[in-house]
Amino acid sequence: MKHIISIIILLSSAIAFAQNEFHVFPLDGTTIAGTPNGNGSIDNPWDLQTALSQSPEYVNGGDTIWIHEGVYNGRFMSLIRSSNSKFITVSAFKDDTVILDGNVSTEGKYVLEVKGGKVIFRNFEVTYLGDFPRLYSDKNIRGANGINHISGECKFQNLKIYNIPGLGFGSWKSTGGSVIEDCIIYNNGIIGKERGFGEGMYVQNHSDNTRIIRNNIIFNNYYKGVEIWSASSGQNKEFVKNITLSGNVIFNNGIPSGRHQGNVIIASNDRESVNIAKHIKVENNVLYHNVDFIKNNKLGDASSLLLGFIKQALVEDIIVTDNVIIGQNNAFSILHAKSVLFKNNTVYTGYVHFDRSTLPGLESQLIQMDHNNYFSKRGVPFRISKHKDYTLTDWQNTFKIDTHSSAGALKDFEINSVLKVSSLHTKPSHFNVVLLEKNGNDVEVNFSDYNIEEGMTYKIYDIENSHKVLKSGKITKTLKVSFPMNLTNFEKPLHNTLAIKSADNFGVFRIEFEKSEKKSFFKRLFGWLF
Repeated sequence: MKHIISIIILLSSAIAFAQNEFHVFPLDGTTIAGTPNGNGSIDNPWDLQTALSQSPEYVNGGDTIWIHEGVYNGRFMSLIRSSNSKFITVSAFKDDTVILDGNVSTEGKYVLEVKGGKVIFRNFEVTYLGDFPRLYSDKNIRGANGINHISGECKFQNLKIYNIPGLGFGSWKSTGGSVIEDCIIYNNGIIGKERGFGEGMYVQNHSDNTRIIRNNIIFNNYYKGVEIWSASSGQNKEFVKNITLSGNVIFNNGIPSGRHQGNVIIASNDRESVNIAKHIKVENNVLYHNVDFIKNNKLGDASSLLLGFIKQALVEDIIVTDNVIIGQNNAFSILHAKSVLFKNNTVYTGYVHFDRSTLPGLESQLIQMDHNNYFSKRGVPFRISKHKDYTLTDWQNTFKIDTHSSAGALKDFEINSVLKVSSLHTKPSHFNVVLLEKNGNDVEVNFSDYNIEEGMTYKIYDIENSHKVLKSGKITKTLKVSFPMNLTNFEKPLHNTLAIKSADNFGVFRIEFEKSEKKSFFKRLFGWLF
């Protein structure tokens, strides 16, 4: 028996050394404090900034930096980078709650700025805690952005970015084929004189590698949800290209500043016609603004997807497939485009808006549209501004597109109540669930296709009140779970009185399944090793 124990201890030690695990604790930790003079061991841990400043000679690809439970006050810069083919991982330790709090007096502009490469950032929160102004007119405002990624290819997984008085996540042009997935980004921004400021995410890319933005939940930011965009002109280079937006749910952005703003915009403001938004995919997303499906004649402005901004910068090679796009008068617009593929989408809108600049693309069929379901005012779904409104039949006959599409009135809108069930890449037994039930009734979801077994326990979180468990239980042999709709509890943005919860007909949830394991003799005896 002693011989077996010795072998197990030797094996566990060998594994630990091979993994090169390092440990971080808060500078002001009550029981264990991290320090700049530590060596990263569990007995002599680093503070966070020291850990993020290590060279590849000490922390390199394949290594893990574990951040332990606590609030980390400050503005941080990550300079770590891998010099081999593997990624460095920076993650909360096990199930610890790790919060980076940027509400400090400092000159830094970002809670976390990332300059390194081949790093995975996983399982922690980036936010502002406590008191801080959110009015631009306040003389004490000291805004900052959440994550500012300016160089190197990295992965950002299962992060929560919220209550930042500025931009939630900046994914800039020199970050190549980076991946942002399974994140929740909400309640970010401030109120300006005429509108809100602060997007959930701002994305640019000048490389030939594809930026991947998938399975994120982005909502209630003060300005737009996602901007794939450049506001500048005359840069004489392309950096709004090669981006895939896949499997996300993006909803109700702009509400904290008092009015709906765009959930997604894909465009450029380059009047020199060089920096064109191109080679961008929008696939299998849910884009939603609050609507009343019962009183559907009252529609204001609430854009869920906008393609193109000025006629000098027509977007090119934009592929939009298998999305649910719901908003108000202008839920979906192709304003300035040269070439678009729009297929297998469901659209609820006043009109699908086009600018006259799209006519060459429509007439040449570089703008292709088919197999879509449109629900609009008065059964006239298409409007080319200052030109003409079209019924579906007129549209098909004029441009030879949307041949297999359907069109109906807003009152006839029908859709499967389960819009999306998607597992997290990092935690396959955890799922994002998106539901739409026009009357606000509870919705039953069948998990038989998702490797869920009878007897597994689960916890459900309403994403709009995600710090509290909404419901828990054990799954029965039917493998079905009922999700409550028509909820009222709501995590408002800090220091905001304008934000409102989603309409009763719409709900976004995270459900976490866990398997009850029977421990073997060795696990019961040596559980600390496993």
